[in-house]
Amino acid sequence: MSRTASFGPGGTVQAGNPLCLIGDSGTGKSHLLIGLGTAIAEAGGRIRYTTAANLVNELAEAASDKQLGRTIKKYGRVDLLCLDEFGYVKLDRHGAELLFQIFTEREERHAIAIASNRPFTEWDQTFTDKRLCQAIVDRLTFEAHIIETGTQSFRLASTTAKRKAAAA
Repeated sequence: MSRTASFGPGGTVQAGNPLCLIGDSGTGKSHLLIGLGTAIAEAGGRIRYTTAANLVNELAEAASDKQLGRTIKKYGRVDLLCLDEFGYVKLDRHGAELLFQIFTEREERHAIAIASNRPFTEWDQTFTDKRLCQAIVDRLTFEAHIIETGTQSFRLASTTAKRKAAAA
């Protein structure tokens, strides 16, 4: 993968540093994840884009099929894992433990980028086990680039502007 595909000082993707996009719905987090993933793929990197809920479901299915180790290794090999809608769905302890295994597999070796509509202080509403929540926040914020995308929805602003233009 080319150096031009990196984000942040020192090549964050190559260094395995996380990226956290935090903001309300409609503020561009998913678009940023997709754009970043596209840039990394165009530079020859291996990326995987999924929602947090889909990943947890895939891991749970793999565990029941006795394929969890293989699935975790598959996610451990990509250069950038983009997890969208992080914090939208409440995870039981088992789901959070499965997700934690992915973070541990990738930690400081391969980058992860997440998009969440909740600030870190509210993640205990997604992860019901407080210690596990703290461990996940710790792994996702160590050496991370944290970008707050704000609170104003681009979708709502666009719709409002179109209605005003049509009324004029």
